[in-house]
Amino acid sequence: MAENDSGRDFHDAEDPRLSALDERLREARVQEAARSGVKVDTDRGYSQGNRVISALIGSLVGSALIGWCIDRWFGTTPWGLIVLLFLGIAVAFRQIIRIGNERPE
Repeated sequence: MAENDSGRDFHDAEDPRLSALDERLREARVQEAARSGVKVDTDRGYSQGNRVISALIGSLVGSALIGWCIDRWFGTTPWGLIVLLFLGIAVAFRQIIRIGNERPE
């Protein structure tokens, strides 16, 4: 152990002081917003991130499944899957750009 080392391993556990500070800062922001009359949406970033992930995964999985089914029915292996995967990627990026460009309320 180093001479100036406190002996705590900061990589394994979260520091309760930092958690308390985060909570106090969050409460202060909410109180300031209430005092100034500004509405604060604390879960907006979280919900927007979930929408991005679901758009990406849903588009890719859905297009891959449809492409695989087309390949099975018409015997065009692997072209239906490849074409629809690229279309799914394009749709996913378009949805992500639309989500990112939404105006805040």
